[in-house]
Amino acid sequence: MSESPPISERVGLPRRLAAIGYDSLLLGAVLFVATALAIGLTIVVIGSEAFKVANPLSGNPFFRTWLLLVCFFFYGGFWVCGGQTLGMRAWRLRIQQHDGRGIRWQQALLRFLTAGLWLLPAIYLHQVLKIGIGLSLGAGAGGLLLLLALRLPDRFSETELVLIKKAA
Repeated sequence: MSESPPISERVGLPRRLAAIGYDSLLLGAVLFVATALAIGLTIVVIGSEAFKVANPLSGNPFFRTWLLLVCFFFYGGFWVCGGQTLGMRAWRLRIQQHDGRGIRWQQALLRFLTAGLWLLPAIYLHQVLKIGIGLSLGAGAGGLLLLLALRLPDRFSETELVLIKKAA
């Protein structure tokens, strides 16, 4: 007998936030490795002494782009290939199109960019207005809650987050 499909009930904010928290820890580890690779490659190219004198990665737009791409492929890869990040799997969530099919890379990109909008107020407050990091991240967290409550990543990417039934 085939496995029953996920039920399309609305996934509550606490469950979404729990999956985000879990995935954030995993992404932090992945970014740590990506940074270590970039530092290692930089040291191989310019030498360790030159790296100690002036870290060429600090503020480097190529390095920032590298980290952004790592973030996108972390989430996008999980979403497109299976519909679940590890945090989503732990909380029995799945991302899919409205007809139940898996999402495409274009939808993953729209979802990633829309979900990342919470960073804009945090960056603006901290970088432009020179407000402390705590208050800036607090404003960003408020933006994240608003994005999730309005389900903007789902709406813009024409996807839905569903709760998977427990196995009987």
